[in-house]
Amino acid sequence: MNLESLLILSALVFCIGLYGVLSKINIVSTIMSIEIMFNAVIIAAVAFSRYTPASLLLENGEISTFAINTALTGHVFGIFIISIAAAESALALALVFIMFNKKSSVDIVDFNELNG
Repeated sequence: MNLESLLILSALVFCIGLYGVLSKINIVSTIMSIEIMFNAVIIAAVAFSRYTPASLLLENGEISTFAINTALTGHVFGIFIISIAAAESALALALVFIMFNKKSSVDIVDFNELNG
């Protein structure tokens, strides 16, 4: 598998998530679609990290500390995105519970009535 195919996969997964966000009325389905979009970004970040040119990372024929730090940048970025996505999901599900207690519905249309 090369970089182009991974980026195509990432774009495809992102488009599936974007379609889910734009077409669903249920807030839980929308949250799951946003998580799919986050996963697409993680795929792209790790793919770019994996396929960095190896000749730029080598100094004098040996692998340097800069090379190791650069090679793991996409993975660290992926872990950061996973932690942000977990916090976003927890906050969104808390809002869903509040919304269901007040309206007995979890539709996005009713979501703007929670002010005050």
